[in-house]
Amino acid sequence: MQNNVRVVLSSPDETNISTLDKLLWQYPPTAFIPHCRSDADNATETPVVLHHGEANLPHHELLISLHAQCLPFFSRFERVIEIVGQDTEDKQMARERFKFYQDRGYEITHVDLGKKSTK
Repeated sequence: MQNNVRVVLSSPDETNISTLDKLLWQYPPTAFIPHCRSDADNATETPVVLHHGEANLPHHELLISLHAQCLPFFSRFERVIEIVGQDTEDKQMARERFKFYQDRGYEITHVDLGKKSTK
């Protein structure tokens, strides 16, 4: 990874993980992102790990979560990024997760990429 940060990208849906895996293989060699699934033999050495299910997690630096609920193991990570969609239900569930983290004293930064400038 560019900043030597090891990432676990977690999804509740195996189909999402399979799609992400295929997409990451489509990068040109000069932009390739080394990745594997969390149950792979080389997961501890791979910068990006795709996670689904109950696999043992090899990294604890950055968790990118595509889940609707807070993951029970989120506190193992130094940082957590959650991806929130635009639909009303997804936003409401994100607010509930936000409150969960806030009630436990975690520092939260909200970034709305939809409002970012494209300069």
